[in-house]
Amino acid sequence: MRVTKQEHACMILGDEGQQLVIDPGNQTGPVSAPGLVAIVITHEHPDHWDAEHLSALRAAHPTVPIYGPAGVAAAAGDFDVTVVEAGERVTAGPFRLRFFGGEHAEIHRSIPLVDNLGVLVNERFYYPGDSYAKPDVPVELLATPAGAPWLKIGEVMDFVTEVAPQGTFAVHDAPLSEMGLGMAHARIEDAVTAAGGEHHRLQPGDSIEI
Repeated sequence: MRVTKQEHACMILGDEGQQLVIDPGNQTGPVSAPGLVAIVITHEHPDHWDAEHLSALRAAHPTVPIYGPAGVAAAAGDFDVTVVEAGERVTAGPFRLRFFGGEHAEIHRSIPLVDNLGVLVNERFYYPGDSYAKPDVPVELLATPAGAPWLKIGEVMDFVTEVAPQGTFAVHDAPLSEMGLGMAHARIEDAVTAAGGEHHRLQPGDSIEI
């Protein structure tokens, strides 16, 4: 399975000539996914989905399912979103999906929390969306949020330590300057290498095979 980082929080997973798109939001450039079999949106915030991306993907693949929590279905009312919940399992082509968590990490007590689901793919790749929801199985590759209003890098390091993946790469990085991203990479790398794993400093368009 190939995991390709896109800008910000978007990723494309490929296997057996088919592809899965996760979180194509408004901080991500054009997304092309030949052989698309599903779209996963972890939560309703616009940096994780937007109508332009969904319209373009649906135009190329009219019947492709979109999976997300109830908050996504409400926000993306012009699209047919299949609502999933924590604990649910879905199969789309070669991709076996499991969902975890249920709630976005707190930004501030004055800001209402929204639905958020982490997604585990083929029991190997995990992305928590905007949360620190942990999967219940060992993880080969963890897409690790690196910069956000809800995020403190020490909490990210604790999350990486608890998940103890074989590998990490940084996502949710659009808010960071070049210097800030470098610092986030270093701290994530500290946490994963302490547990015997490896950090991959992927740029948009870079891929890793697992």
